[in-house]
Amino acid sequence: MQNKVLILDFGSQYTQLIGRRVRELNIFSEIKPYNKLPEDISEYGAVILSGSPFSVRANDAPHPDLSEIRGKLPLLGVCYGAQYLAHFHGGNVEKSNTREYGRANLTAISQKEPFFHQITDGSQVWMSHADTIKQLPENTVLLASTNDVKNAAFKFEGEDTYCIQFHPEVYHTTDGKQLLENFLVRIAGLEQTWTPDAFVEKTVAELKEKIGNDKVILGLSGGVDSTVAAVLLHKAIGKHLHCIFVNNGLLRKNEFEEVLEQYKGMGLNVKGVDASARFLDALAGERDPEKKRKIIGRVFIEVFDDEAYLVEDAKWLAQGTIYPDVIESVSGTGGPSATIKSHHNVGGLPDFMKLKVVEPLKMLFKDEVRRVGKSMNVGDERLGRHPFPGPGLAIRILGDITREKVAILQEVDHIFIQGLRDWGLYDDVWQAGAMLLPVNSVGVMGDERTYEKCVALRAVESTDGMTADWVNLPHEFLQKTSNDIINKVPGVNRVVYDISSKPPATIEWE
Repeated sequence: MQNKVLILDFGSQYTQLIGRRVRELNIFSEIKPYNKLPEDISEYGAVILSGSPFSVRANDAPHPDLSEIRGKLPLLGVCYGAQYLAHFHGGNVEKSNTREYGRANLTAISQKEPFFHQITDGSQVWMSHADTIKQLPENTVLLASTNDVKNAAFKFEGEDTYCIQFHPEVYHTTDGKQLLENFLVRIAGLEQTWTPDAFVEKTVAELKEKIGNDKVILGLSGGVDSTVAAVLLHKAIGKHLHCIFVNNGLLRKNEFEEVLEQYKGMGLNVKGVDASARFLDALAGERDPEKKRKIIGRVFIEVFDDEAYLVEDAKWLAQGTIYPDVIESVSGTGGPSATIKSHHNVGGLPDFMKLKVVEPLKMLFKDEVRRVGKSMNVGDERLGRHPFPGPGLAIRILGDITREKVAILQEVDHIFIQGLRDWGLYDDVWQAGAMLLPVNSVGVMGDERTYEKCVALRAVESTDGMTADWVNLPHEFLQKTSNDIINKVPGVNRVVYDISSKPPATIEWE
């Protein structure tokens, strides 16, 4: 048995949160599609079945073979996972008379059960299902209920198989972390040894073995992900790492020069490449957001291919891809989740490019990347930098891209971000930026009528980017920022503030 958890993804929007919560307990987790079980289950110390948008009563319901798991490894069924175990083992699952969604409170908790250690009656949980378990299988024991859901938690007798009809991974379940710890540590006996230091040690060793003395090209962006990836690779291969920072013409104001300056003194071999004209020419006239992303990804790869020829015998292209990039680009983990948008750095390489890809952070969430960076003594200035999309301002300019529009948005963004810093608000925000909208609106400046651009400001708070809430910035700050933008940026006469959360909105507008 290995000290890691297998999470089978049935397509729930919360599957990735299960993985994060497990890792917060310093236990490594891997997410696999329900229909692509690992060949060797013995590599794992416990298994969790996720929720799902499917119904176990449907003909096309996900139906994996769990014969190598159930009764052999500690197993936790969450929502659909619980209904699946009940339905296919003698229980009865029916459509609920009322959709069981939202907050609920546990009652009749089996206090002697280690699964509910330090969890008492009244503990708040989050329900999200249209079906409900009406009758438990014969060889089960009821562990907890709620006012509306009798069979909220139960276990199979004679085995470490537990089932819950609520979601312990969401913040609305107040004791969710404790419940997962009870299952993984008290019941499954896993050790809490997966730490940033352990990740660094393991990853550096793997990179040394994988890359050897080969040369690696890494695209730096100035952000947290590429910086931490660079430092990891530098620890593993030293001078064989060649970092390239590309100006795609879609960066923030003065960012190309400032980032190059900041990397001085970090010991990294960094080269700046100004390819702004190449990107902007390729984007000319394109309005479709997905096509803009694809164009940027293509040109990005072409630039790196050109640079690769200048680095003799380069064999690898390193990328700062992290888990949310992969999740949103490949439909969860290859399971039934819906693709939200493509990311330019996870689309694969074209046939003509001879470099192999290495992605040392692709299993980490953003908060984990920051912790890993801190363990390697990366400065707070770099680790505290807001995330910035790889396609840059191209996906913050709705519609086609022109140099004039980029210049306008750079000025607007600079006023907004510098204002957050000046007001001491920058560190209270997870990500912020401005969007240039494809509409003009009527305004009045002096005694003249104007018909100019509208910009939207966006600031969110989040942990990993999977979910996000808008930040309630002070009205005085928004008022001053709006005035500064309209007075100082020609071509803009209206400023609005985005108060949408993710979901249902995304953080970026495209």
